[in-house]
Amino acid sequence: MQTFIKYLVLLILSFFGQLITAQDTLQNTNNKEKIDTLLDIREHIKTEERDLLKTEVEFINTRLERGELSNEEASVLKKEAAKKRALNIENRISIIDNQIALLRRNEDGYSTSDLKEASRVGFSIGSYEGTFAGIDIKRKKKPKKYDKRTTSDFVLAFGLNNAIIEGQSLDDSPYKFGGSRFLELGWAWKTRVFKNTNFLRVKYGYSFQVNGLKPDDNQYFVQQGNQVVLENHPQNLKKSKLSATNLVFPIHLEFGPSKKIEGENYFRYVTRRQFKMGLGAYGGFNIGTRQKLKYDLNGERIKDKQKRGFNTSDLVYGVSGYLAFGEMALYVKYDLSPIFKDQIIEQNNISMGVRFDID
Repeated sequence: MQTFIKYLVLLILSFFGQLITAQDTLQNTNNKEKIDTLLDIREHIKTEERDLLKTEVEFINTRLERGELSNEEASVLKKEAAKKRALNIENRISIIDNQIALLRRNEDGYSTSDLKEASRVGFSIGSYEGTFAGIDIKRKKKPKKYDKRTTSDFVLAFGLNNAIIEGQSLDDSPYKFGGSRFLELGWAWKTRVFKNTNFLRVKYGYSFQVNGLKPDDNQYFVQQGNQVVLENHPQNLKKSKLSATNLVFPIHLEFGPSKKIEGENYFRYVTRRQFKMGLGAYGGFNIGTRQKLKYDLNGERIKDKQKRGFNTSDLVYGVSGYLAFGEMALYVKYDLSPIFKDQIIEQNNISMGVRFDID
């Protein structure tokens, strides 16, 4: 799906002239312009190889600081890296210089397949290389970041929802246990706290939470002044549900082991297939509340959607936690803010279910 979206974005941009293929560029420009393009590519090659050398040296220095290499070994590796990058620059620039010489001794409009390949437009959209809708898509060679301390995840959570009512146990709840549910969609960033260990992370972001309550025994919500109460409906209800949608900003401290992966010039801490625990809190705003009723009246099916505020709390805050293995977690959240404002008897939302953090 992500790959398709990237393709679609590229296609739309192409309609506005943001993207061009190398073939069109070569057919619609004279040799001087082609040479100018190749000269720009020539300079980019130098910058690119120097950036890659800088990353490699940084990795060698880190290994030296950790005691994995002696000063002599580090010096040898740096010289080898510098030699390799210098040869890369020499070989790649030689190809460009030959193409420039070819253009300078031929008339306008002259081109070769090699020239098209060398001057092909590059877009940094991941690791994919190929063509789409006549557009060349080529991975841009960027130095990989040596230490990536912050990553991001798509958050999806769902499960059972209910309310803790003052003076009552959860067993006496007037809301259906199976029918009352919650859904959460959001995005979270995760940052490693310490430099040399990934045991503790801070996870933060934003989420849309939809908390649903389905009253039992043919009841529905009615606002009487500043009080919201349950009353029996005069019709036989097929559905009665109150949904509160909140925009919240969670923050969790996440604990747990991780696996360290080291490459030639980078390293990463990975928590896939690892146990982890998160404890934290959230705060935000109620952005909408509605009640949905369904019933039959005189042989006609009625769907009644009421979007009044029902005196729900404008500010929402609470505590939450999860226990995970890999991407899947058991998830619990509890609103410290009451569901309804100014109530004689307070009710607080509680949710239990599963959570997926998908990177």
